[in-house]
Amino acid sequence: MTETPATRVLVVEDDPAVRLSLRLMCQREGFAVAEAASGLRALMLFDEARPDLVLLDLMLPGMNGLEVCREIRRQDPAQPVIILTARGDEADKVAGLELGADDYVTKPFSPRELLARMRAVLRRASREMAARASTLEIDGLRLDLAARTVSRDGEAISLTRTEFDLLATLVQQPGRTFSRDELVARVWGYDGEGDTRLLDSHIGHLRAKVEPDPSRPRYVLTVRGVGYRLRAPGEPLG
Repeated sequence: MTETPATRVLVVEDDPAVRLSLRLMCQREGFAVAEAASGLRALMLFDEARPDLVLLDLMLPGMNGLEVCREIRRQDPAQPVIILTARGDEADKVAGLELGADDYVTKPFSPRELLARMRAVLRRASREMAARASTLEIDGLRLDLAARTVSRDGEAISLTRTEFDLLATLVQQPGRTFSRDELVARVWGYDGEGDTRLLDSHIGHLRAKVEPDPSRPRYVLTVRGVGYRLRAPGEPLG
């Protein structure tokens, strides 16, 4: 049985006593912890560990917490960050939030309150990640896998169940060529030998709906003698 990976927390705090208390608190909750006492070290660990959550002190030697937050946001706009500050100046908290921090906690803080805020941020990040995973977009063509809806440049497109399943299969691996037999097996659930004409017919109907010009496909491309693929993002039009 595969175990669920532990939630990874990066603790960025220059005070050894506070850093220790944060590490012990996180470990008691079953979190995997990486620690940094400076901004530069934090960015090195962020790049290596790819944490699920960053606890970021604003008062750091050298590169301060706001600069660290800005760089983390540049690398990963969706990274959950909670800032920790002993300052009473609201401007510091506002600056952190404007840089993309998800929440802030003022020192001295209650471990119980901090854990509650951490769990809330992680839950929100998990929901947002699930939503992103269920929505795929390639050059204006957008699929919501959960809602089973399709739009192009903001305009809804009505597809049959089979057409949607074909497009969803292609769009999840743009650039990859699927053989006709493989597409039949994935969409219809059986050996596709002898049913490729049925597939070609559905591809034709799909193109008529999603392509701006079906005679010159922009999305669903034919690979002669093999099958079909979705044009990769940024790939020049043929």
